[in-house]
Amino acid sequence: MSDPKLFLVQKAHQILSKYGRGGSLPGELALKMDPDFIGRFHMPETVVLVTGTNGKTTTSNLIAESLRAAGKTVLNNHRGDNLNVGIATLLASGSDENYYIKADAAVIEVDELTLFRQFANLHPTHLVVTNFFRDQLDRAGEMETIIRKIISVLENFHGDLILNGDDPNVVRLADHAPYAKVHYYSVDRYLESRTITDEAGEGKFCPRCGSRLVYDYYQYSHIGRFHCPKDHFGEIQPEVLGRNVDFMHGTFDVNGRTYHSFVNTIYGIYNCCAVLCLLSSLGIDGRCASEVFSTYHLKEGRNEQFHLSRPCVINLIKNPTGANEVMKYIIAQPMKKNICIFLNDNDQDGHDVSWIWDAHFERLKDPLVQTIVCSGLRAYDMALRLKYEDLEDRILVIEDAEKAVEWLDDQRMESFIMATYTALHPTRHLLAKQERGHRQ
Repeated sequence: MSDPKLFLVQKAHQILSKYGRGGSLPGELALKMDPDFIGRFHMPETVVLVTGTNGKTTTSNLIAESLRAAGKTVLNNHRGDNLNVGIATLLASGSDENYYIKADAAVIEVDELTLFRQFANLHPTHLVVTNFFRDQLDRAGEMETIIRKIISVLENFHGDLILNGDDPNVVRLADHAPYAKVHYYSVDRYLESRTITDEAGEGKFCPRCGSRLVYDYYQYSHIGRFHCPKDHFGEIQPEVLGRNVDFMHGTFDVNGRTYHSFVNTIYGIYNCCAVLCLLSSLGIDGRCASEVFSTYHLKEGRNEQFHLSRPCVINLIKNPTGANEVMKYIIAQPMKKNICIFLNDNDQDGHDVSWIWDAHFERLKDPLVQTIVCSGLRAYDMALRLKYEDLEDRILVIEDAEKAVEWLDDQRMESFIMATYTALHPTRHLLAKQERGHRQ
């Protein structure tokens, strides 16, 4: 006989989904009735958890689609609902009446703070770690705290560990996973790699001996090829090495095969290499990912495009490194453009918005940038930050989000939006509404 709690949660999910709602409410209900709800599920043979600061949603979705291309049925939280309530909702929606997951594989994005709490309950066979950056300090605490919590669950992990070999904060996990099979992915030097960096980073010192790390090149922030001259930390042999990165043609090579990237950014290449490394650990040919990479469309505010009077692209930003990379992408687009920045400070954003002072907003002094609209709950904080970069003559404060979107549309110029987490989905809905108005 089925568990009444599970039946109730599944029904709630079905009803809400029917009306285009849903979200994490069913999982919230489940955990209130049963705090051990997540641990009751019988997981499939392959369980891939994806965690890290940036790139979790895109990487997990690319993995899920690649496994589907390989003929597997896959359960995954494609919208990025990666906290306890979101994971509880996902598992309930994908199980039978006896808590058995109805899929060959589960690919689950997990928030860094949630990982150590749910690791044992999810019974992972594979853990993919993208990167670690300082992020939402008032919510998550120092990055070191998060890494130590993740280390605590790896000491008895017997599965496959897929690590970004170009992030010293990620590579250090291997020292604390004695029973895991470790696989590294890396990206070779390319045209825009640098021998020095002016970006904030957390990878300056060796976690083993404390010596300063030596970098052969930087890709962005502290991501790059590094080693410790004293104890050889960082001298890895990557299973997957991205080579010949070519943004003009949107391609890169791995093991002699050319792939087309879904987006022309270096972090997109790292996402792809993580996927190929995961597939390699499963013995699945990379060809299964090739079609996915070339046809995948970013959604849910990850380089997502809306068609207003002119195209408008929206991106999530939540820390200095993510903001820097989004700005690099925006400035690389060769047209006159307006930019809108939505800065909120709700619980999920982090109340501390001081991180904006560590991001390189001076990049927006590009002559092709016309107007920078500041919106959201902390619009004036954002305007002040831009004023300190001598951008005062381009700043326009429009606190109301709907009016800000309408202003962008009225300008009949290509535009780019950067939004923090709680501003992202409401802004997407406004853009979709505005887009529908142009179709009618």
